[in-house]
Amino acid sequence: MIKSIKIGLVGIFSLLCLNTNAQDENSKSQIEQITETLMKYIDGTANGELDKLREAFHPDFNLYSVTEEDSLRIWSGKDYIGGIIEGKKSNRIGRIISIDYENDAAIAKAEILIPNWRIFTDYFLLVKYEGSWKIVHKSYTWREIPKSDEK
Repeated sequence: MIKSIKIGLVGIFSLLCLNTNAQDENSKSQIEQITETLMKYIDGTANGELDKLREAFHPDFNLYSVTEEDSLRIWSGKDYIGGIIEGKKSNRIGRIISIDYENDAAIAKAEILIPNWRIFTDYFLLVKYEGSWKIVHKSYTWREIPKSDEK
């Protein structure tokens, strides 16, 4: 009797483990899905992977920044992706700072370090449609990396 209870418990436990390990794309948390989209952007720009960028961005997305002359600069996403050379790696180091979402809309913040030059802060607006998260808007700013005193 005790042996059959143990076998039954092991069987139930095994089924539960199989169920938790059998996750597919639809069962990932929204934060995980948004993170994947942002990482496609970060990895795509760092490694010249245009397919990842096309997966991350909606085809009609735009980028917004303020110029040194204090005017609004608007770039089309096609021009932005078109400026990246396929397969060319850069020394960009990106990290996600924050993600916030409600239903099918999200905002996110990332930081991109380009050593010995600048730190970019990117702000994203994402929407989920047709089953996946897409970046529809990117605004960014940057700051210089302070030069160390050389003596």
